[in-house]
Amino acid sequence: MSDQSIVLHVAVQAPAHSQIGDLLSYAHDAPLPPGTLVRVPLGPREVPGIVWDGAPAHAPAGGPLRAVGAVLGGLPPLDAPWRRLVAFAARYYQRGLGEVALAALPPALRELTPEQLARRLRRRAAAPALPPRPEEAGEGEGVTSIPIALSAEQTSAGAQINAQTGPFLLFGSTGSGKTEVYLHAVQQALARDERAQALVLVPEINLTPQLQARFRERFAPLYGDAAIVSLHSGMTPPQRLASWLAAHAGQARIVLGTRMAIFASLPHLALIVVDEEHDASYKQQEGARYSARDLAVWRGRDAGAKVILGSATPSLESWHASSPGVGRYRRLAMPSRIGAAELPRLRLVDMAQQPRRAVFAPPLVAAITERVERGEQCLVLLNRRGFAPVLHCHACGWKSDCPHCSATQVFHKVDRTLRCHHCGAAGSVPRACPACGNPDIVPAGRGTEQLEEQLAALLRNVITPERRAARVARIDADTTRAKGALAAQLAQVHAGEVDVLVGTQMVAKGHDFRRMTLVAAVQPDSALFSSDFRAPERLFALLMQAGGRAGRDARYMAAHQSAPELWVQTWHPEHPLFAALRAHDYPAFAARQLAEREAAAMPPFSHQALLRADARTQEAAQAFLQAAGQAAREAALPGLAQVFLYPPVPLTVQRVANVERAQMLLESASRAALQAVLAAWQPLLHAERSRHKGLVRWLVDVDPQAI
Repeated sequence: MSDQSIVLHVAVQAPAHSQIGDLLSYAHDAPLPPGTLVRVPLGPREVPGIVWDGAPAHAPAGGPLRAVGAVLGGLPPLDAPWRRLVAFAARYYQRGLGEVALAALPPALRELTPEQLARRLRRRAAAPALPPRPEEAGEGEGVTSIPIALSAEQTSAGAQINAQTGPFLLFGSTGSGKTEVYLHAVQQALARDERAQALVLVPEINLTPQLQARFRERFAPLYGDAAIVSLHSGMTPPQRLASWLAAHAGQARIVLGTRMAIFASLPHLALIVVDEEHDASYKQQEGARYSARDLAVWRGRDAGAKVILGSATPSLESWHASSPGVGRYRRLAMPSRIGAAELPRLRLVDMAQQPRRAVFAPPLVAAITERVERGEQCLVLLNRRGFAPVLHCHACGWKSDCPHCSATQVFHKVDRTLRCHHCGAAGSVPRACPACGNPDIVPAGRGTEQLEEQLAALLRNVITPERRAARVARIDADTTRAKGALAAQLAQVHAGEVDVLVGTQMVAKGHDFRRMTLVAAVQPDSALFSSDFRAPERLFALLMQAGGRAGRDARYMAAHQSAPELWVQTWHPEHPLFAALRAHDYPAFAARQLAEREAAAMPPFSHQALLRADARTQEAAQAFLQAAGQAAREAALPGLAQVFLYPPVPLTVQRVANVERAQMLLESASRAALQAVLAAWQPLLHAERSRHKGLVRWLVDVDPQAI
């Protein structure tokens, strides 16, 4: 390295828990602005890196620095707001800066050489842009909107979003037209600034295509098809790279995506929308366990962008934050459905009064039959795929346990396999009990495959108005594995080719089935008495969202003189959750839940983090956690007096893929104290890691969604 070399601080993706540090120093012959993408040597490899903040300086004494390998020129540097977002996420969620920063980039970009990137950029520059269609956009430059009639509630919400800073919690019942409010807000933001960009997040990939279709219909005539891009893990690496580059260059005005899109580089960000903000899918469960919803609020405040969180059943954290006594969010209410459509009426079926072992209560079967005979559609919901959760031998008690996990292998009748939904291990169904040889092994419990089979049998003689037999279809993770399978199956439902749809929660939210008039939840009771304190909140949200698929088209319902219904088969019809559900009274449900949580000092009235250990034995996992807790107490970590450390316990599914798992819960009324403890704890955890040879890995989960 020459005397004139410049020292650059570079963020690289170092191995987890390697203690390499957040930034590494490299030498270069010229200054580079922070945010520049480079390739640098790390050990024997050359890895991607990002030049980070820190004043360039001449090389310090004490040995030569390794030189930057290459600079990925042609791209504008990642701007300061993006770097602040990454730095905050790394600090708050206790991960390495380089890990978060590099994971936020498209995989294809991390692998490109400068020459390959230059070729990609030349091809992008040579590709013809897709202009707005003149026949749709009109003439002249004055076209800034497409007039859409808004309801009074939508108009009021839109006006408040336009006039105030937010963040906003848009609390609208299912079918109230929240998406139209999002479209209006995006339209206003883009019209105010010719460079403005909007980010719209949805919880699941399968909701992206229909949302993209609505945004293209509205905005492609104004800004061109190329102005609307998607970002989600279902895209190919070249597709993700193309979308990311369009957003980074400012060419994409609207980015639609799942949680990963919160880290998209948007230099002119003006608006962030988080649809179905309550959904647990916004919390990443691998690597840096960030919450895209919470980062959206932070990013909006930091970048001066408006943030809209929308849901018919907001998370209790967001509901509490928007309450009059707290006021961190501004709550906007839209309680009415568009077009005077009715909300579904709740019909509770007491399973104690039904025939023994009945999967479907006779009144429910009669209601489904009546709807199908009128040409209407029904949705049957069970959040468990497969035919049955377990195979069982009554003679000796054998169960189809997974050999690698402390869970059972699920029976899939379609291909006669047993599959573990935790580690993926699969095998054929035995002809007889492996333990005692009894040939009479039977499925126990129910899954979506079984519901589909039984409904097909129950409706085999039902004829639709088109004079054809009723058709039953199933949509779950098993039927949608193939590329394009989900879109094809949803198209069949929308086209009326399916009369009864059986599915998991993936079809219970966000979809606009115009002919759906009845929704039935078959087996929801397990969440009523779960050890997870969030289970009732999630069940209420799931049932409200599922029920919201029924009766969305007021004109269709009026033409058929039909009323939407939500049927729930339960052994506990007197449970208070169902009383609130019957009245569609989310505020009453939320008030009851928040009162219970405040009395128990649980979130949002406290703040939590989990320290998790994976090891070869449960003893080794818990020993690491015990030692880590003891080390924290002996070191008297700052803030520890305000943090309660619970004893280590196994996870509910304590063994997965032959790895034992345990966890320790940390809880505090002070978020600052909890963060101080977690930050100061890191070196102690690294030290304990080296002393526990049976440990496979450890991780910290801040604001966990499941305990």
